[in-house]
Amino acid sequence: MKFLPVLAAVIGSASAFVTPKPGASSVVANTALQGYKMENYFGITVETGNTCPPYGGMLLEDAEEPLIKWFQNAEIKNGRVAMVATIGYLVQKSGLHFPLYLGPSAFGSEAATWYLSTSEGITFADVAKATPYEAIAMVPAAGWLQIFFAAGLFEFTAWERQWNQGREIPGDYGYDPLGFTKQEGGWDSDAMKKLRLQEIKNGRLAMIAISGWVSNDFIPGSFPVIHP
Repeated sequence: MKFLPVLAAVIGSASAFVTPKPGASSVVANTALQGYKMENYFGITVETGNTCPPYGGMLLEDAEEPLIKWFQNAEIKNGRVAMVATIGYLVQKSGLHFPLYLGPSAFGSEAATWYLSTSEGITFADVAKATPYEAIAMVPAAGWLQIFFAAGLFEFTAWERQWNQGREIPGDYGYDPLGFTKQEGGWDSDAMKKLRLQEIKNGRLAMIAISGWVSNDFIPGSFPVIHP
């Protein structure tokens, strides 16, 4: 069950759109971006020749600011999901599992067994021994409903905080338990800009990686690089 982000990452993988520099949206807000140089957006780096990829530039040529911002948020959210998915995929493939997935039996107790589905007789220990795809197939219908409900709640919260509360930075949903944005300079500090760029790059790489790993499992040899 912990590998459901794999599906979300593969199905929802976003193209390499970029995050704008703080304050840039005020310049072009609610206006068409015809002729606007995408190279001015935060996230354009040497990996793409310091320019916006041709397909991205063509797709966004006549886009207005709300649509640009929507794509920016889509890339960041899908990148975050993909990063979680790659870690989970590696853990499951390596046979490493957290105690939760073994339940009380992990500590030598046979007094109780933790069930994922009592009606189908599936335990968390069964999930721990399965491949990522077998684990996904084990999730009962009620489990999928819980997952979609939780995902919808997260999405609604993100929409409320990003759009209705007027947060300007894509990916800023008001959740910062480690206080990165509370440093001196906030979002405009060099340290924060570095962290934002690292997140974007790692998210892009994770989306490529998880897509390749899943493809290779279904079509052996289709992803001819190192994979779990």
